[in-house]
Amino acid sequence: MIIQMNLQHDSYDIIVERGILARAGEHLNLNRRVLVVTDTGVPAVYAKTLAQQCKESVICTVEMGEVSKSLAVFGQLLETMLNHDFSRKDCVVAVGGGVVGDLAGFAASAYMRGIDFYNIPTTLLSQIDSSIGGKTAINFGGVKNIFGAFYQPKKVLIDPDLLKTLPPRQIANGLAEAIKMSLTCDTDLFTLFEQQDIEANLEEIIIRSLNIKKSVVEQDEKEAGLRKVLNFGHTIGHGIESSEGMCELYHGECVALGMLPMCSEAIRPRVIAVLKKCNLYRELQYDWDKITQAAFHDKKADGSLVTVILVNQVGSFEIKTMECLDVIELAKACLEG
Repeated sequence: MIIQMNLQHDSYDIIVERGILARAGEHLNLNRRVLVVTDTGVPAVYAKTLAQQCKESVICTVEMGEVSKSLAVFGQLLETMLNHDFSRKDCVVAVGGGVVGDLAGFAASAYMRGIDFYNIPTTLLSQIDSSIGGKTAINFGGVKNIFGAFYQPKKVLIDPDLLKTLPPRQIANGLAEAIKMSLTCDTDLFTLFEQQDIEANLEEIIIRSLNIKKSVVEQDEKEAGLRKVLNFGHTIGHGIESSEGMCELYHGECVALGMLPMCSEAIRPRVIAVLKKCNLYRELQYDWDKITQAAFHDKKADGSLVTVILVNQVGSFEIKTMECLDVIELAKACLEG
């Protein structure tokens, strides 16, 4: 299936097809120097399969996890391209999850003021969410995604077969973003989560989620308004994720918890039931001082105010500006109540 992201001069195709990694050369211009960026958590054969289809390739394998979204690793990618005489006609391909995509995309945006970038996401989280939309970033000073650029890929190849090597927890991690999109925009998708076998419907979940994000990005590429809906659950979620001592949780697991306070009491039991079904519900000891500090450094905050997404009914949402401390109190009451 081909899903087209319509962004005028920055339009591109998102191709969802089993086995497409082995045929990437049929869809991507690899007849040039290619920096293949992957990480230690991705089966090495994936990057090698892509590299074998390139005219000339350099594989750069970074450490798995958020630690690689740093200025140091970002600099290493740029230095690698410089040392291998990459020109503006060459390209970068991300073969990995969201960390790899964010890092590689940002490096592509910066090298010689921008060279071609392709994304081949290998996790459910990145296939559903981070691989499209053009947000690239690294972390700095304990603040997540604080340095970055909007830089659209030239094409995205999504191979559901690559998910076969993922452990169940990583599948659940990706499902959190799909649940997020169903709650704000797609009642039928949320019903699927409630009533259907998730594993049997994984490809449909990917495609429906991609179409939701595509529609939002096409209307608001640079997050001037509507695109904020994609941040549902992320203010508290990022606070949990960035707070010291809770970093053993994955991004999707944090977002799942962050969604609950933003849902009305009327639908919250349904949401909790779906999170439990997807192994995303956690009972934790929260350090609210650290979460508050991390949430206040969130780049979406404006002084003491933050824009949040509230869901009162499944399939619809409200964009609301609130005092940061009020958001924290709402989260405390929900998650500790």
